[in-house]
Amino acid sequence: MLDLKDKVVIITGGSQGIGASIVKEFYKLGSKVYFCGRNEEKLINLSKELTEIGSGVSGYFVGDVTDYKKIEQMVDDLIKKEGRIDVLVNNAGITKDNIILRMKEEEWNMVIDTNLKGAFFFTKAVLKYMIKQKSGKIINISSVVGSMGNPGQGNYCASKAGLEGFTRAIAREVASRGITVNAVAPGYIVTPMTDILPEDVKNSLMNMIPLGRLGKPEDVAGAVLFLASSMANYITGQVLHVNGGMYM
Repeated sequence: MLDLKDKVVIITGGSQGIGASIVKEFYKLGSKVYFCGRNEEKLINLSKELTEIGSGVSGYFVGDVTDYKKIEQMVDDLIKKEGRIDVLVNNAGITKDNIILRMKEEEWNMVIDTNLKGAFFFTKAVLKYMIKQKSGKIINISSVVGSMGNPGQGNYCASKAGLEGFTRAIAREVASRGITVNAVAPGYIVTPMTDILPEDVKNSLMNMIPLGRLGKPEDVAGAVLFLASSMANYITGQVLHVNGGMYM
């Protein structure tokens, strides 16, 4: 059973796409969901939407995952309010695509800082409380390209492959404290990121996917809910691929 009612959950990059879907699914199950992002208007709109779809508790924070002081303050404030943190979902991510010979240093740094350093910052901030609790679940959102690679995405692929290595390392560090750390690696999912792809590119991608379709945000959210539940208590240091068979 997905025993997630009243669990205190933090989701980064929660304002749209996969992040927003994860927020909604936790909320439907009665979790206390706190999500963050940089676009306050989108956060407000999602917060309003939640009141119509479930019976959980929600709140949002406006902030950048690369600002450790603000992250630490946000986590400390949440502890004062709720007393614990049960689940962290490191979902925040961006792309700045370019072939390596044309990629600017700032394009490399922005992607690595958001996708990898952001996960490091949030994980560090919540672990000091999870260790005291002797419980907790950390779920990092990786990508199929972290395993496959993808031309023009050297920065993004590096950030996601790094996130998977980070997942395994931290899983070993905190296992003795009853904390699990896993990753979910989505394939190509219908989100604002993929909406901008030309139709011929989308068709080409679907030809590579045995299930014959792009994934839905809910497909990823389901995997996250499983890993956050007690059904996954004996799973740690793993990468769960959700890609329709594109990578096996």
